[in-house]
Amino acid sequence: MSPVATALQFDRHDHSNETLLHLYQHLLRPRLIEEKMLILLRQGKVSKWFSGIGQEAISVGSTLALEADEYILPLHRNLGVFTGRGVPLGRLFAQWQGKRTGFTKGRDRSFHFGTNEHHIVGMISHLGPQLAVAGGIALADVLDKKPKVTLTYSGDGGASEGDFHEALNVAAVWQLPVIFMIENNGYGLSTPSNEQFRFKSFVDKGPAYGMEAVQIDGNNVLEVYTTVKRLAEDLRQNPRPVLVEALTFRMRGHEEASGTKYVPQSLMEEWAQKDPVDNYERWLLREGILNETAKHSIRETIKAAIEAGLQEADAEPMPTADVDEELADMYRPFDAPLNEAPAGGAAPEKRFIDAIQEGLRQSMQRYPDLVLMGQDIADYGGVFKITEGFVAEFGKERVRNTPLCESAIVGAGLGLSIKGKKSMVEMQFADFVTCGFNQIVNNLAKSHYRWGQNADVVVRMPTGAGSAAGPFHSQSNEAWFTHVPGLKVVYPSNPHDAKGLLCAAFEDPNPVLYFEHKMLYRSLSGPVPEAYYTTPIGQATLAAIGDELSIITYGMGVRWALQVCQDLGVAADILDLRTLLPWDQEAVRQTVEKNGRVLILHEDTLTGGIGGEIAAWIAENCFEHLDAPVRRVASLDTAIPFAPPLEAAFLPQQRLREQVEALRSY
Repeated sequence: MSPVATALQFDRHDHSNETLLHLYQHLLRPRLIEEKMLILLRQGKVSKWFSGIGQEAISVGSTLALEADEYILPLHRNLGVFTGRGVPLGRLFAQWQGKRTGFTKGRDRSFHFGTNEHHIVGMISHLGPQLAVAGGIALADVLDKKPKVTLTYSGDGGASEGDFHEALNVAAVWQLPVIFMIENNGYGLSTPSNEQFRFKSFVDKGPAYGMEAVQIDGNNVLEVYTTVKRLAEDLRQNPRPVLVEALTFRMRGHEEASGTKYVPQSLMEEWAQKDPVDNYERWLLREGILNETAKHSIRETIKAAIEAGLQEADAEPMPTADVDEELADMYRPFDAPLNEAPAGGAAPEKRFIDAIQEGLRQSMQRYPDLVLMGQDIADYGGVFKITEGFVAEFGKERVRNTPLCESAIVGAGLGLSIKGKKSMVEMQFADFVTCGFNQIVNNLAKSHYRWGQNADVVVRMPTGAGSAAGPFHSQSNEAWFTHVPGLKVVYPSNPHDAKGLLCAAFEDPNPVLYFEHKMLYRSLSGPVPEAYYTTPIGQATLAAIGDELSIITYGMGVRWALQVCQDLGVAADILDLRTLLPWDQEAVRQTVEKNGRVLILHEDTLTGGIGGEIAAWIAENCFEHLDAPVRRVASLDTAIPFAPPLEAAFLPQQRLREQVEALRSY
């Protein structure tokens, strides 16, 4: 490489020498840190490294172009975001070493963390979900009428994810001030661009979403800084999303173990001539903005800070596991206030659906920062009309129709949480939650455990069979989520609890999945106090009391159990779990010890249902109190059929009757 010529052309615009040198120092810092990390990687002191060498100008230029309190959502190779925001090096290095003094207490690695202090929200390994989280953060700023922008990154490979499309589509429809920075380095791990997509440039995508798109030289720190600064200033006054394609190249492997043998040598040599640090440094020297003495001084100062940070991190011991703390940190601590239903006086009869609507309305009144999101929930009132009239009372900013983008909307809920807001996401049918599954189980559920950020999101799930709606509008899928630590799962069986559990879900700062059986909406009524109250999450209740046997169930199962016991004249404890995660082990223990004969019932299919978990727990903890084998009754292990006679055979009512009689006479 020539010691004089520069492969990049720099335009200083009206930037002062101070600004130009400031950019230089920040551009050099991640490069010198990386050079040190690669040495430590070879020494086994760092377990894995995703190198950003050759791409530093993107993260440095864009980070410094924003205001310090504007959120950035980086990826693997955006070390410059963290150093640009002044994250202490000792703590950053401790994070990479898995030390407790990092940002995740040793629970996650590299840049898989966030820090609200520095307004950074790190990635998860699935690459795309952070784009929707950025939209939620920007939505919070729009709702609060704050002139702010949010910056989020995607690689060219990650832009093939469905999350990319959903996030850009929602941001465009809602005109959210998000800068989507696409780092186009030509490869997704080893797969070149021509095997990733067919379009010529990412700027071609912008008009399809109805947004501006700009292409920049991602190795030119001045071009990145100037462009992002200009866009940010504009977006603060005229909120809207913008796509920025930064052309760059990855000079090392996707991660160090993968190498670069798949990259043509000529391409490596071509991009080596465009090194962002060397070119900018030579330009500063040539322009007289930097001299050799200052260059040496800056390098030595950064190297000394790196060594000091490493010494600080090295001095910290590896974390010692505390099982109680590990379990407790899955959830944001929360002392539920006592909001008991008013005692005395006759409560008016309300349908199940009306109780949900009343709980939702009172929660909207109680929490002015609560935002509702879902398909057709605004003027139309939702397909089940639960939010009918809400737009007139609360406005379209808080009652938001969404595109068919379940993943993006759940992710936006986490973004709203980061800005201190509550949100509800309505799945039109519980079956459709699969489209947002990753966001729920990997983002919402793990966020507090990983870096202390709670997800204050309620996902409402109209569920269940009985209406001959077939395989995709009838599933009972609650067991998918009872396996996921960090979530709470509730499932009411009556109007009183439908309101109380929903209100409790909104009070709880943790992610709650709220299952509501569609067939109960207009078929079941019961007394529901008009005043605001909550039903405690995690506490079961007895729907009936008897001494012959115990039926442990929830949701529609409670209605079936009550009917069968009445028809057969069986005196049974019918324990309504109400909450499936965490479920009430003490209540289960008490009814098992009392009756010794136990049947577990749920509408969900048998294999893998929560009934198997409860049965195993009873066998381990209550075996000596059993007078008969624990029985399970559930739906068939098939998809849900459409024709009513087939659906009736699928559901467990007839098998429930047979098993109750068999258990009674065992």
